[in-house]
Amino acid sequence: MGARVRRRPPWRWLAAGLGCCTLLALYASCALSSASRASLPSLLRGHLRPQEEEAEGFPVTVLLWWEPFGRSRRLGDCQRRFQIPACRLTTDQSQLPSAQAVLFHHRDLALHGPRQLPPDRPPSQRWVWMNFESPSHSQGLQGLRGIFNWTMSYKLDSDVFVPYGYLLPALGPRPALPRKTKLVAWVISNWEEDQARVRYYHQLKKHLPIDVYGAQGLQLEGDSVVQTVSQYKFYLAFENSQHPDYITEKLWRNAFKSWAVPVALGPPRSNYELFIPSDSFIHVEDFAQPWQLALYLKFLDKNKARYRKYFAWRKHYDVQVTSFWDEHCCRVCDVVRASGKQPKTVQNLALWFES
Repeated sequence: MGARVRRRPPWRWLAAGLGCCTLLALYASCALSSASRASLPSLLRGHLRPQEEEAEGFPVTVLLWWEPFGRSRRLGDCQRRFQIPACRLTTDQSQLPSAQAVLFHHRDLALHGPRQLPPDRPPSQRWVWMNFESPSHSQGLQGLRGIFNWTMSYKLDSDVFVPYGYLLPALGPRPALPRKTKLVAWVISNWEEDQARVRYYHQLKKHLPIDVYGAQGLQLEGDSVVQTVSQYKFYLAFENSQHPDYITEKLWRNAFKSWAVPVALGPPRSNYELFIPSDSFIHVEDFAQPWQLALYLKFLDKNKARYRKYFAWRKHYDVQVTSFWDEHCCRVCDVVRASGKQPKTVQNLALWFES
């Protein structure tokens, strides 16, 4: 299933002939859709949980071969946390013969090397390649042909699709918009001057004050991203690299959980709209130049009604940030049951992941 066809906003071709104020007013009236359009894409719902009859059935053991990044952690209860029954998680490698699925985290696989993979496996056992970094930060893919049965990642066409976050139907009374006293925040830990996000920041800051936290900036209040960003109207949800479906905690936690409007730099706007309502965020590609984005943010800062339209979708949905790593492991149990005995081998992992 592909992205929805989206008409080009009129400000693309009118911008050259319009004054700044006219351009901003046009954007405000055309870009913000009504709350009725704030619908959760059906393809996302379908990936998160199989049909109930498929979720029930035989017990499944999932073995996490290497604990991600070498850090020991207690795996959660799939039934209690995610309503996934009869799902047993383990890191005990001696359980290999009885596991229906074995997960291999790519960063640790790259560290240990393919020769440290188990020498044998039962014919029906699924080996799952697991990775949540982008292709730009995933080395050693070329040597992994024909090893794994399934893929697990943020990519929509993964065998086990687990995004960084997702929307759920709203439950309970809706919280009020927190009081905002500051304008734009950005939290960044890995600063590289040649990254697109850093280059765009340098252009944007010429026209707009931006408070930067992390390695190159201010100290987070209480060491909490959400506590800090909650004071701001806008958050720069700039990804470290631009790839399809690569939409990380920068949007889901840093912006949405903080009730700050995300200003997105990542895959195209149409890709974001597969996951979130079109009127829940601002995309840098909506503007021909950074100075136009800066003017629009200043316009919203002074126009409360327009600013609040970016929160209309919250009447219908709650934000769920994916729990690393137990939620990933638990989801495998659902897919094992839903897939039956259908055989599959990923013949060219690099070609698939980098496409």
